[in-house]
Amino acid sequence: MSIYGFIGFGLIGGSIARALKALPDPPVIISYNHNNKKANASLNDALADGVIDFISTDLEQDFKQCDIIFLCAPILKNIEYLKCLKPVIKEECIVTDVGSVKGNIHEAAKQLMLSKNFIGGHPMAGSEKTGYHSSHEKLLENAYYILTPSAETPSNKLTVLTDVVTKMGAIPIILDSKEHDMITATISHVPHLIAAELVNLVKDSDDASEKMRMLAAGGFKDITRIASSSPVIWQNICLTNAKSIKQILSRYMSSLASLYDAIDQKDGDYLFRIFEEAGTYRSQIPNSNGLLNRIYEVFIDITDEAGAIAIIATLLGSNQISIKNIGIIHNREFEQGVLRIEFYKDEEKEKAVRLLKAHNYTIYER
Repeated sequence: MSIYGFIGFGLIGGSIARALKALPDPPVIISYNHNNKKANASLNDALADGVIDFISTDLEQDFKQCDIIFLCAPILKNIEYLKCLKPVIKEECIVTDVGSVKGNIHEAAKQLMLSKNFIGGHPMAGSEKTGYHSSHEKLLENAYYILTPSAETPSNKLTVLTDVVTKMGAIPIILDSKEHDMITATISHVPHLIAAELVNLVKDSDDASEKMRMLAAGGFKDITRIASSSPVIWQNICLTNAKSIKQILSRYMSSLASLYDAIDQKDGDYLFRIFEEAGTYRSQIPNSNGLLNRIYEVFIDITDEAGAIAIIATLLGSNQISIKNIGIIHNREFEQGVLRIEFYKDEEKEKAVRLLKAHNYTIYER
């Protein structure tokens, strides 16, 4: 039976482990508690859930038997753990990570002479929520899972890891580590930075009455959703993918300067063109799980009376439809409907739409 080790066990690590445990022939899963003097509540819960089989406090002793090791800590911590693992791992062991920056950890693996063991990994799925308790067995389903082998990667190890990724329901994509870092800087890292600064712009522009915060729902909250991600993770990303991020940020700042000039000069043709081109290109982006995950959501008109939400939740639950999130939308400037429901999968959303329409609810989709 295969033995897989996990170092770091939050949203992504927990979701990978859940997906592995759902397989017909699941591996034994060991997760490392770096603080051997203090119990880790999340790991204890994962043990109780049957998601992991053993909590390790001795990296050297327990991880030498692992066939695959997943590094799921923040990026800079993963490099530290890679150094700790060098005298531990067996020759045939595969070490992979889940970080969204690949260049620096590949360089570390090369310096440690671990390039034959290390294959970079990046599951392109996630959530604004963090931690093991937000993990989900289906988080990786139909999501792209990038693998970045080096020139020294044995083909049999790449085949093994690709097979594991496929069995979890994800879609493996092979990329060069440098190409990966430029892509993620463009479609993930810079957008996260922009979202965070937009939120801070509103915070710093608001007054004591906080009208901006109260009204910042609908479109604003939607486009800045990713600003709620882990500060530690994004601090690490900025520090480790600085070159690519700076290159893309520079281009973005140049485009903002052109936009400022167009507004200042009342250049209607330019303004129309940027919205037209953006709309056309965005409509061509496939609706699949990527770094900026698709949201499976519907908006529902409901009566303002006690128990209205409970009736809908009960209706969906009794039909085995899982709800990821549910809440009232108070600002309807950008959204139709008053109740927003988010689902884990498109199939669950479509099933919910059919069910709710059959019960005469008015549904609005995006």
